[in-house]
Amino acid sequence: MPVLTRLIPSPLVVDIRPGALDDLACVLADERISTSGRLAVAVSGGSGAKLRERIAPTLPGATWYEVGGGTLDDAVRLAGDIKAGHYDAVVGLGGGKIIDCAKFAAARVGLPLVAVPTNLAHDGLCSPVATLDNDAGRGSYGVPNPIAAVIDLDVIREAPARFVRAGIGDAISNINAIADWELSNRVTGEKIDGLAAAMARQAGEAVLRHPGGIGDNAFLQVLAEALVLTGIAMSISGDSRPASGSCHEINHAFDLLYPKRAASHGEQCGLGAAFAMYLRGAHEESAYMAEVLRRHGLPVLPEEIGFTVDEFVRAVEFAPETRPGRYTILEHLDLKTDQIKDTYADYVKAIGS
Repeated sequence: MPVLTRLIPSPLVVDIRPGALDDLACVLADERISTSGRLAVAVSGGSGAKLRERIAPTLPGATWYEVGGGTLDDAVRLAGDIKAGHYDAVVGLGGGKIIDCAKFAAARVGLPLVAVPTNLAHDGLCSPVATLDNDAGRGSYGVPNPIAAVIDLDVIREAPARFVRAGIGDAISNINAIADWELSNRVTGEKIDGLAAAMARQAGEAVLRHPGGIGDNAFLQVLAEALVLTGIAMSISGDSRPASGSCHEINHAFDLLYPKRAASHGEQCGLGAAFAMYLRGAHEESAYMAEVLRRHGLPVLPEEIGFTVDEFVRAVEFAPETRPGRYTILEHLDLKTDQIKDTYADYVKAIGS
């Protein structure tokens, strides 16, 4: 019998621990990502700039580029600046917007990207997608996976707690996304990549079942690993399917319908996942998910992020339009306004107000 294998697109290095940032130069040299030390480091004017003072002495051959925001124009400008130099790699040091700009710029100039996040707000830190604001709103651009992910838990602990909470919501929502994928497989015949599904599901379950909190290094380790694994799962499947289902459709609906009032991505995805699990009849799972989200300080009701029940119902009804062609529990049930209202009332009773 032939021996069949496949290559899994993943980072060459995943270094998650307290103090990892101080060893960045050594890690890149040891793994032959940058033996010369010639690095283009993209930073924000906030957390990244503060860390620059700390690690600049350890990266004497680096050139530092301050990125103004998370727009396509910012990313194109960064690529143009980097192109003029002769670098081994691009380092994205900062939050999600900076890393996405660095991802896009690195892909544009043909250099590997090293992701060094300063928070754990979402699963994009190790994904093959760069999400950037453009003239039409917001776009997702395919890029290579980061060649390395270096996550310093000491740095993560210094970030505002809301960023860690957002990452929790995004990770836990994987469980609902996989349930939607399996539903689509049964109803439409959509193919499931079993390895990608297993990785994304177990990443979500690890965060959901962990007894710790955002102040514990052990919990932060598991959360960081879950977000990295989710990014790799998306690379394996070739799209966002392992981590994006009805929960993310609801999130996108909030963003499009109420752009100036929307909460964080992870908060909206967590809320969307708990409600979507109830919609699919997984009432006990929905209640447990809501309990865990509450324990971590995340919203499980729209009022907790400033939306009325009617606004939430409108978002749920509009949600399928945000991802044409994707089949989830929302498309499957095709609920009308009154049906969503009635189901939401039952959901509130089930999870307790």
